[in-house]
Amino acid sequence: GAGYVGLSIGILLAQNHRVVTLDIDDNKITLLNKKISPIKDSLIEDYLNNHELDLSFTTDPDLAYKNADFIIIATPTNYDSETMFFDTSSVDKVIKESNQKNPNSTIIIKSTVPIGFINQTKQKLGIDSIIFSPEFLREGSALLDNLYPSRIIVGSSSEEAQEFASLMQEGALKKDIPVLFTGSMEAEAIKLFANSYLAM
Repeated sequence: GAGYVGLSIGILLAQNHRVVTLDIDDNKITLLNKKISPIKDSLIEDYLNNHELDLSFTTDPDLAYKNADFIIIATPTNYDSETMFFDTSSVDKVIKESNQKNPNSTIIIKSTVPIGFINQTKQKLGIDSIIFSPEFLREGSALLDNLYPSRIIVGSSSEEAQEFASLMQEGALKKDIPVLFTGSMEAEAIKLFANSYLAM
């Protein structure tokens, strides 16, 4: 996804690695291919136009998933206050699609999900290489918050989890970033608790 989360993480990683950003919105991709940010974030606009990035944009899933080591899911999820459940259908769809096209990649979920989502998804789909890593970004300063993160949390201590955390640190400008490897449910809880605290 090329929203605040996906686009800012894509730019962060594209400073040092090849990144292909996938979105279903043709208009967004057209703008991004012209180096115009579809979201209001002055730093994103600056990096798109004035920094060397190995970054491309597409609506073609085959192109995006092919040979990817990591597939980062940053699609919107909504909490339905009537049913009191998260709508994670967009995340579910991308997990299935990306795993079909590239079963060797590690899936990193940045979308907000309910506690227990990762474990349930692993069981249901029989896929073990899914990791939740919450983001703590503000609209309008998402790239700044990735370049100077308050902390990096990864809901796994696997080799892939440690590699992903290293990639996030590598792209950041801040040094000595606190990094915490937790279980997946702990990572999911940290994100929801942080959201609740900030809303309060």
